[in-house]
Amino acid sequence: MPTESCTPRPHGVDLYWLPLGAGGHSVRFNGRVYEAIVAVFGRRKRYDLYHSALEVRVPSGRYVIEMTPVLGSDQGDHGAVASGAVGSALLGWSNLFRYEIRRWREGVIPDVAEAVGGPRTLSTEPRVTRRLLDLVPRVPTPVWGRDELRTGEMWNSNSLISWLLVRAGLDAARVALPPGGRAPGWDAGIKVATRTQAVEPFTSAHAATVQGGRR
Repeated sequence: MPTESCTPRPHGVDLYWLPLGAGGHSVRFNGRVYEAIVAVFGRRKRYDLYHSALEVRVPSGRYVIEMTPVLGSDQGDHGAVASGAVGSALLGWSNLFRYEIRRWREGVIPDVAEAVGGPRTLSTEPRVTRRLLDLVPRVPTPVWGRDELRTGEMWNSNSLISWLLVRAGLDAARVALPPGGRAPGWDAGIKVATRTQAVEPFTSAHAATVQGGRR
């Protein structure tokens, strides 16, 4: 009797939740300070902060999609397809204040070992994976950390990922965070994506079921 193959499916969209500042640099400390201040003013408890990245598999290869600082990026081709300013458009002339958006074939997520819960497969639908890859160079590139698009929260790496999921036909609003976690910027990406042209409803049985979670 034949057994089920363990070979990964040729198409897939995997989401990783990475603790803010994974790897031990100062971003983790600054993130905790930021969340503590926001929690005080919002009169709520503190949450663990996360940023997100995607791995997308198609028959031609595997792609890493994420937003990273330009300064400090590894030398060589790592699939950068767009970039934007950090903090202020006036500072964007310097790589110290620029981010880049990667669609990196056979790339790596530097802090993937710290991802909470491992990869979360959101879809194995070929139409979704291809559309998502095609959308990466078309993502908005407003100033990181600002609300230029008037969504009520900052634009950042989480905004990139949620924008791509919505425009590819997935329900980013139902993607679950790790317990006790928050993903600043996630709702900004959803709002901007839904303002633009409507996407075809995604109903494939191959899509993974995702549950709601706090942002």
